[in-house]
Amino acid sequence: MHTIEKIGGSSMSDYASVRDNIILKPHTPSHLYQRVFVVSAYGGMTDKLLEHKKTGKPGIYALFANSMEGQDWLDALLTLKQEVHLFNRLLFGEGPLLKAANAFIDERLEGAQKCLSDLHSLCCHGHFSLHSHLATVREMLASIGEAHSAWNTAQLLKRDGINACFVDLTGWQTGQHITLDKRIHSAFEDLDLSQQLPIVTGYAHSEDGLMTTFDRGYSEMTFSRLAVLTGAREAVIHKEFHLSSADPRLVGEQQAVPIGRTNYDVADQLANLGMEAIHPKAAKGLRQHNIPLRVKNTFEPEHSGTLITGDYVSQTPCVEIIAGRKDVYALEFFDQDMAGHMGNYDRELVNQIQRFKAHIISKDVNANTVTHYLATNLKTVKRISAALTERYPEAEIKQRKVAIVSAIGSDMQIPGILAKTVQAITNKGVSVLAVHQSMRQVDMQFVINEEDYEPATKGLHESLVEVHDHGRAICLV
Repeated sequence: MHTIEKIGGSSMSDYASVRDNIILKPHTPSHLYQRVFVVSAYGGMTDKLLEHKKTGKPGIYALFANSMEGQDWLDALLTLKQEVHLFNRLLFGEGPLLKAANAFIDERLEGAQKCLSDLHSLCCHGHFSLHSHLATVREMLASIGEAHSAWNTAQLLKRDGINACFVDLTGWQTGQHITLDKRIHSAFEDLDLSQQLPIVTGYAHSEDGLMTTFDRGYSEMTFSRLAVLTGAREAVIHKEFHLSSADPRLVGEQQAVPIGRTNYDVADQLANLGMEAIHPKAAKGLRQHNIPLRVKNTFEPEHSGTLITGDYVSQTPCVEIIAGRKDVYALEFFDQDMAGHMGNYDRELVNQIQRFKAHIISKDVNANTVTHYLATNLKTVKRISAALTERYPEAEIKQRKVAIVSAIGSDMQIPGILAKTVQAITNKGVSVLAVHQSMRQVDMQFVINEEDYEPATKGLHESLVEVHDHGRAICLV
């Protein structure tokens, strides 16, 4: 009977909207409970604890990991503590609740500070390696953001007359290392969802370490496992925007339209481009257990959002979304000896790319050339190139910065769609460098010069989406 709902960081930073647009919608007691909320850290908090997700600007973790001599990490931690106190004052005003909120987060931050100081001292001795402890440090720091937002939200909701309860899955100062599933079962075994509203930390401590597998997608895995283990009827993600036909900032708010319905295949394509509706491994559990996923806009609560299921296919073949990304590097590898031995070369190329933790978006292959399109930075590309040059000294290796724009849909088996799509791009004066279309017919990718990303996106959206009068959604739920 219940739903598992996740609230994104940008939405979490606006408590009044979370309370009024999510918790209290609809305004009837019968709908207030039978819901579980998994919350992200407040917007920007995890960036300051770890590193900026997009720019890579170092946070506390990155500063600590990259310097055994400096104390920049400590300065960053003390600055964050001050910022958190200011944020808490905006939420709670003056009074006992503010003191309790500051005491809660201070205990976490001061505990982390002591751990890092002790580890720093320990690793100054030659027998101890800082690198072997960094994964644990990253997990510990990440947990602080979600604990902060979940505790605050539970207390604010109690203040406002809602029987909320703080559910801490972070394992803070626990001596018990158990699986994620056991931790969830233990936390929920005594809860009554008909009378309590659990506010759950997006980070959950497990013996395997969520960040080891999912990195910054860990809260989505917590959300997914909660839905699966508790048998939720629906999983819901509340974001600060709709899952729309394109980025409204590029094509215009009036032109972008919510998708309304789609399937997990489409969600995977978006994730591959770095525009995650949900992490693919988190989506896998929902898909396997036939749990539908709904993506809603926090600031437009009356809209039903977009429902994602495993079996949905659009009644009429169409393009549902235009998506893509800039900051992509094309790494072209040419070797005359590759012809007839593609498998051997391909394995080695992928191994080197994975060694440096670069994400492969797509690739081109012909008899003697493989080009991988990588979501990473120039420094990593150069490292991969150097490693491949050492392994294959006679090969020619080139790199260039490009962008990828993609047309995606649950069913795009439309006669002439490829020609129409290429024409839409070229009409904007954009040259297509490479084209990818699979037989599965759920997406087409176009590699273009980076400076052409915006006009290509607009051109595709105008020709493939805006020509149809979709109204409030491409497919109404």
